[in-house]
Amino acid sequence: MIVIFLFSIFIYFSVSNYSEKNFFKLLEARAYKVAKERLDEKITKSDPNSPEKLPHEKDFFIPIDNTLDIKEQVQKIGIPASFFELVINNKSAEFVSKKYLYKGIRYQSTSGDYIVITAAENYFQINQADNLIRTLLFAILASLILILYIALYFSKNIFKPISEITEQVKEISSENLHLRLNDSNRSDELNDLARTFNNMLDRIETSFETQNNFISNASHELRTPLTAIIGVADVVLTKPRTNEEYVETLKIILQEADKLDNKTKALLFLAQTGFNGKVQKFDKVRIDQLLWDVKENLESLNPKSKIYLDMDLLPENPMKLKVNGNTQLLHLALSNIISNGCKYSNFEMVTVSIGASDDFVYIVIKDNGIGIPENEIKYIYDPFFRATNTKNFEGYGIGLPLTRNIIRMHKGTLLVTSIENKGTTVQITLPIWQINKD
Repeated sequence: MIVIFLFSIFIYFSVSNYSEKNFFKLLEARAYKVAKERLDEKITKSDPNSPEKLPHEKDFFIPIDNTLDIKEQVQKIGIPASFFELVINNKSAEFVSKKYLYKGIRYQSTSGDYIVITAAENYFQINQADNLIRTLLFAILASLILILYIALYFSKNIFKPISEITEQVKEISSENLHLRLNDSNRSDELNDLARTFNNMLDRIETSFETQNNFISNASHELRTPLTAIIGVADVVLTKPRTNEEYVETLKIILQEADKLDNKTKALLFLAQTGFNGKVQKFDKVRIDQLLWDVKENLESLNPKSKIYLDMDLLPENPMKLKVNGNTQLLHLALSNIISNGCKYSNFEMVTVSIGASDDFVYIVIKDNGIGIPENEIKYIYDPFFRATNTKNFEGYGIGLPLTRNIIRMHKGTLLVTSIENKGTTVQITLPIWQINKD
């Protein structure tokens, strides 16, 4: 608003200055005309371009001779003495009073040397100044209304969504980290902000879940081997034992301690993958090559494993198979899923399919194993949870939660569908490497 006000002042003085200069030119032309008519007695014919008599025009003819008394003329006309001196020395001078503009010229006529002064009312001040001021005030008022309208518009369309985001954020706490900000499909800064905040909430929720799971599951899972160790030691110490009994007891304690060690390592690794992954080094990873490595590694560890890689849907552009990720973590995640498929299908064939779109790489792992009971599938991401039909299979129930954390770190999704006694299908979706990251 201050800028508009200053600009209006600039316009006013610019127009005023231009009008004044233009009016002085008219006064000068008029001075020469009346000088010719009066002093040279030349009655010129009507010229359409010749200036006519100006409003309240006054003309003065003062001879430059020994009788010239400047002080007398100052009092008579009401202009300063410096004006006359400028006319005499520079042949031209201008003066502005409250009501009149004065233009003086030195004119050499046939009858002698004269100071010719033409004065007229300031046409701009009388006819245009008030109108220009009204116009500028109207423009300032219209600008103010426009600014208020724009402010209300932005308040409704820009600041209101920000306020909504703020209110949604206030509702999110450690008790309801599953809540997310509204995210439309528009590509603008507010939606980028919402997506960024939602991604941050995903990482925080994962961290909270991991921390909570670590506390609850550690207290439960670690107590079992510890109880066995303490119980066996208490029983052995109740009375003297033979060497064979001590050896057998130590074997049981070592076996339970080994279980305790494995569970502790699994819990710690699960906790590490629950964070945002910034400590991990991410690079360009080609998924088809990684799957071949996983296949070779699993088959070398257990020759019973049968893994078929279906490459029928491979894209023509190999860049669509590259993702931004950590090779070791992705290798671990894929190994967990595929090895589970082999184990829970009694080492029947596990099919791994790979495909890609313009934005994502898709990996589908399908087995024909024991599946997961329908009423238990909602618990598969709980650490140490094992379905009721897996009692005949070894495992700690840590692989799937660990895999989900790794996929989340890579901004991907993990979808598990299963039918008991018919098999399980796992779909992993990962965003492809973006060119602007390259």
